[in-house]
Amino acid sequence: MKQPIKVTEAIFPMPVLLVATYNEDGSVDVMNAAWGTMLDRERVALNLTETHKTVENIKRHKGFVVHIADAAHVVEADYFGVVSGHKEKDKFAKSGLTAVKSQLVDAPIINELPIALECEFIEYQSDNTGLGVIGRVLQTSVEADKMKDGKVDIEALNAIAFDPYTHGYYKVSQRIGEAFKDGLQLNK
Repeated sequence: MKQPIKVTEAIFPMPVLLVATYNEDGSVDVMNAAWGTMLDRERVALNLTETHKTVENIKRHKGFVVHIADAAHVVEADYFGVVSGHKEKDKFAKSGLTAVKSQLVDAPIINELPIALECEFIEYQSDNTGLGVIGRVLQTSVEADKMKDGKVDIEALNAIAFDPYTHGYYKVSQRIGEAFKDGLQLNK
């Protein structure tokens, strides 16, 4: 029998997304955003309040890069979530990570993270049902060693997910089925 618990933000897994922007002085800012998703094949939504330094930067520069965090960088990913860019000006430098400027948007791509979605800022929705930052994905790039037969190798990726129940991070790694195929067994 199910019993009620106090957690309401209880969808698991939640992605661990690292959103990279430039500050007004050109330095790199990165935040951890677990509340993000794809709206459709071309658009991302990040449920971020306007008080975040990253949102200010996105609006100013009209672009951002979303990275999928991996197990090798869990410490850095968590750091980007617990330290505010408003309070720590050298936040990215302290992480030890490096970045290059995107060729498509005015935002940095973090070299050490395996997947980068370069996004053009579309709008910010702030009403009660608003999603926050909406962006159009202009390009997704993946490290070559994380590819297999022309597709992303999820097991090699070692992506991490956030657990809202216990505030843990978990690796997302083992394939257990075939989407759009396994369920057809019930049609027999």
